[in-house]
Amino acid sequence: MSAEPDGPEDRLRRFATIWSRAVFPVTSTSSTRPEFEERLLPLARRLSEALRARSFDADAGRTAGAALVEAHCTDPEALSRTLDCVDAYLVLYCGGDGDREDLRARSARLQHAMAAGFAQALRERTLAEQEAVAQAALEAQGVVAQALHATEARFRAVFEGAAIGIGIADLEGNVLQVNGALRRMFGLSEQGLRGRNVKDWVHPDDAPQTWRLYDELVTGEREHYHLEKAFYRPDGTVLWTNLTVSLLRDPDGEPQYQLALMEDTTERRLLNLRLRYEATHDALTGLPNRTFFFERLEKALGAGEGQRFGLCYLDLDGFKTVNDSLGHAAGDRLLVEVADRLQACATAPGEMVARLGGDEFVALITGPDTERTVDELAARIMNALLAPISVDGRELTVRGSIGIVEGPAGERSAAEVLRSADITMYRAKSAGGNRFELADAEADARAITRHGLTTALPTALDRGEFFIEYQPLVHLGDGSVRGAEALVRWLHPQHGVLSPDRFIPLAEHTGLIVPLGRWVLEQSVRQAREWRDRNGGEAVGPLRINVNLSPCQLTHPGLVQDTVDILERAGVAPDALCLEVTESALIGADDDLLKPLRRLAEMGVDIALDDFGTGYSNLTNLRRLPVSVLKLDRSFTQGMQQFPADPVDLKIVEGIVSLAHSLDLAVTVEGVETGAQAEQLRLLGCDTAQGWYYARPGPPDRLHELALVDATG
Repeated sequence: MSAEPDGPEDRLRRFATIWSRAVFPVTSTSSTRPEFEERLLPLARRLSEALRARSFDADAGRTAGAALVEAHCTDPEALSRTLDCVDAYLVLYCGGDGDREDLRARSARLQHAMAAGFAQALRERTLAEQEAVAQAALEAQGVVAQALHATEARFRAVFEGAAIGIGIADLEGNVLQVNGALRRMFGLSEQGLRGRNVKDWVHPDDAPQTWRLYDELVTGEREHYHLEKAFYRPDGTVLWTNLTVSLLRDPDGEPQYQLALMEDTTERRLLNLRLRYEATHDALTGLPNRTFFFERLEKALGAGEGQRFGLCYLDLDGFKTVNDSLGHAAGDRLLVEVADRLQACATAPGEMVARLGGDEFVALITGPDTERTVDELAARIMNALLAPISVDGRELTVRGSIGIVEGPAGERSAAEVLRSADITMYRAKSAGGNRFELADAEADARAITRHGLTTALPTALDRGEFFIEYQPLVHLGDGSVRGAEALVRWLHPQHGVLSPDRFIPLAEHTGLIVPLGRWVLEQSVRQAREWRDRNGGEAVGPLRINVNLSPCQLTHPGLVQDTVDILERAGVAPDALCLEVTESALIGADDDLLKPLRRLAEMGVDIALDDFGTGYSNLTNLRRLPVSVLKLDRSFTQGMQQFPADPVDLKIVEGIVSLAHSLDLAVTVEGVETGAQAEQLRLLGCDTAQGWYYARPGPPDRLHELALVDATG
């Protein structure tokens, strides 16, 4: 079945077409462009899958880079055009509905991986070519030796016509003859090369075994050797070669000459170095990138006993605001300036700065005394960010949050160290930013647990891991059960039963609080209906069910309709439901925020102002809030648990109750734990209460039994 227009397959094909058109002109292939496009299509598909995969895998990028070499795209321009194409079009055509910032970061990592794969494949191909040259050299050794023994004319034809550089020297190293190719490599005339001694061509980058192999050859212990060697040209530039040196013997088998075959690999080496640099450095700032940083970090962590490391993980505070207000170009200029300042902070041996991506940077320091020096490095970084940065005529103030991890080498992996630094950095950011914090194992463990709970939340609701307990609301006048508050719990497979304070903030942060809150409301209203039905429709048991409403639910556009639908499906009257909203959620609330609550109140749903007294709101605001119940916070009644009660607490509660009743509001008190406390609250005129004195939260059947006992006396 063909793909719909502009479907994923169609967009993937469009990306492959653009890619093939960009690269085909610089590709050495006998294929036509459409054939070449078909060859790129599976690579494009793998890049697309890697871009959108749940967990990132750089193998797709490395495979694509290596495949370019296999497809004869060995010209550096082919890689450059490929990376430009991926940068401009991969997210556009293959990103789907994913987060654009995350997709662009993944695209950048794929580009680095492609460059690394291209460089590795090109290197392996080069090594294979070198091996072929070495084999050809061995074969040429016999040919040249035979030519020397046979006829000078034939030797000259082979010698001068060879495209590879050839030189002959005696066993003392004096150069006797060179061909044209070798003269061109060095940029010298034959007179400039003849008479030179091989041992004069020592280079600082010579491999350790270079001259040992040479000595073994000229003494007859070795027939040939092959290695990579650098030579200085007369102008000071460096010539890199694949060098094969063979021993030529006379007809009696005695060593007579040495024959050198040279292939100029300077441009190839420069290309490999360039590709290596591009694969390990950030294109925008020129700093080492994530790949290079991890190499250095792993090396530091693998250092010997007595060595330590220190890591500063920096994230700029408010950088997104710069991008959103001034544009990404301004943001890029800001990052370049920050990178320059950070680079100036880490110039000592054992120090480096890298950019991980976006506005995240890391500084690494190694040595035996990093416990002290890493704090100094963090302080230098903070000071470097103090001066404003000028961007497009604006003076921008830059601040950052830093997480510091320090410790001995060999105890943790690179991934563990970076995770700890990341967690610590966010702890610094949560504390207000513009500061640095030291890693703490217990804080890390809590953050990891919190992250695990966050990721498990979406599936927990689908798997039915949540359940509800109910705590009765008791009338203080006659002790009857008038209602129950629904309290959600999470039965986690590993952590057991979790109270709301462990996961409700996470649900609010992730947006899951809306479907979770809807589920709690559905279950609670259905339970209220079951209590009523089990008593033959009599008004026995909880007359009203109280359900907490989070600030996120309060602003959700479907709140009113969802509530109406749930009540109608369960066949429960609106006055059987009370929605509890915290006082802090309504401080300064405008009419748009209050409108859904007003509509629900007009329908008959009670609205309770929860945790009253903790938000420091203006009491006169109570007039404009559509509430019918005040739930007094337990902090006001703790002084009543003992006899005699705290007189100040008594006065405060008495004043609140008087004010509430004057506004025709009922007062509920939570956290009642003693009989003395309950009696004081009754005398003060409070209407209902809940707490451990009456019953702890429990299953619905236990609450039903409690209500029956109360009803039957």
